[in-house]
Amino acid sequence: MGRFEGLVKRLVKNLSASGIDYMFTGALAASYYGTPRTTMDVDIAVQVTEEDLHTLVSALRAAKMKVDERRIYEAFESDFRIVTLKDKSTPFTLDIILSDKKIERKPGKILGLPTFYQTPEGLILSKLRMIKATVPAERTVKDKDDVEAILRYTKVNMRILKKRARKEGTHSILQKLTISNYG
Repeated sequence: MGRFEGLVKRLVKNLSASGIDYMFTGALAASYYGTPRTTMDVDIAVQVTEEDLHTLVSALRAAKMKVDERRIYEAFESDFRIVTLKDKSTPFTLDIILSDKKIERKPGKILGLPTFYQTPEGLILSKLRMIKATVPAERTVKDKDDVEAILRYTKVNMRILKKRARKEGTHSILQKLTISNYG
């Protein structure tokens, strides 16, 4: 089994066993809903309270991640709420988004294992926010390609997506990508 696949399987097994709500996002979710692509990291969002952090730390240690518990607690207390961890046995990293709000996730499979992914609408919205914030615009190609592939290959609730994109100020970006995808 490849090293990346082994990392993903360890994460699914241990996060699922922990009882913490989690979901894959980023390139793995974009590949699930759209066109497969390579990545050097795993992006996961978790729904946790401060009391849940010890359980999360235990699950990450069981998954053989290099865990600095202090950094996780500091990230949880910060406005950024993202922490990057290294895998002990591969060159890959794990980006964890810590959320104390309910995460919008959808069941799916990865490497034959039941797991959860960010909803396609939520993933598109996060990609639209990245496109809006990224300078120079040339650095947004991968995110634009991801959005177009998700729209092409996955059933998306366009009414909800457009409503939320308007609210977030990314509707014009969505329109351009939708026109290029369907036009």
